Amino acid sequence: MPATSRRWKRASWFAIALTVGGVLLFVRLGEWQLDRARGAQELLDAFGAAQHAPFEDFSAVAAAPPAARFPHVRVSGRFIAGRGYLRDEQVRDGKVGVEAIDAFAVDDGGAALLLVDRGWVAWTRSAGAGPALPALPDGEISLAGVYAPFPGSGMQVGGNALAAQKTWPKLTLALDPAAISADLGRPVQPRLLLLDPDAASGFVRTWTPAVMPPSRHQAYAFQWFAFALAALVVFVALHWKKVENPAS
Repeated sequence: MPATSRRWKRASWFAIALTVGGVLLFVRLGEWQLDRARGAQELLDAFGAAQHAPFEDFSAVAAAPPAARFPHVRVSGRFIAGRGYLRDEQVRDGKVGVEAIDAFAVDDGGAALLLVDRGWVAWTRSAGAGPALPALPDGEISLAGVYAPFPGSGMQVGGNALAAQKTWPKLTLALDPAAISADLGRPVQPRLLLLDPDAASGFVRTWTPAVMPPSRHQAYAFQWFAFALAALVVFVALHWKKVENPAS
């Protein structure tokens, strides 16, 4: 039988360009996902630290909060009765419920209202009656919590659903500050207050930024790097050919 060996088959410029371009693209996408994983971890770390950080003056951060931080603040004022919202379909420990969002008039805060997330309670629309919400405090009160960005709401379909609702609290899937401001007829602060945990409040307050976990970004990065390796393997397999050597 004739002997066989492997020899390199000359690749076309198109094959080379396609392989190099694909590898560079896949590697860049993998690096991008690793960057996002680092950013998500930094966000989670900053948020976790904020809940135990010293209190800051709310008036100093209210209108222009620092982009990279979540200030831990105390604020005094009054809740506005009958002007609340229920952020629907929020899941905690496998249970569906709502977050109670209420408007708060800050002392010396001007016309802008502060939206306060009082926490989560279990409830589904199929229950018929509304959720059993702890009573809204009356009169002057001091609140403590993390001044955090509004959660992302994704794509909204069907326009602003708040205007069509006539009873309070109003149900919403999205916390759109512009829509809520129009609904209340007053401006709102650029962030909302996530109240500190309190076992006596009647609410569950386990706050986590609405970001993709770093581990998922890392898994996507691994996939992109695997695609880059696969492109190289395919290129070599197509051009490293087995040939028969003529008998000597």
